Amino acid sequence: MTKTELVKEVAKKTKAPQKEVEAVLSNFFDTVKLSVKKGDKVAIIGFGNFEAKKRAQRTGVNPKTRKKMTIPEKRVPVFRPGKAFKEIVASK
Repeated sequence: MTKTELVKEVAKKTKAPQKEVEAVLSNFFDTVKLSVKKGDKVAIIGFGNFEAKKRAQRTGVNPKTRKKMTIPEKRVPVFRPGKAFKEIVASK
């Protein structure tokens, strides 16, 4: 599902104009991104948690030259689904 499809679906369910739904979703996504960038954890009960984790420095191989190289440590975004989300996805 794309963002456009999500906006249409939410607008249909809430009977709100698509422009308003798009604005709310965009602000939600921006707020989550900025909060995670600051190092905060965003926990949405029943859905999941968004946070940043540190990925340690490691050794890799350049596939083109086959030379070993060091991949520096970096922060990466992580989403962990909540229990209710996992149960819905697991059910048939």
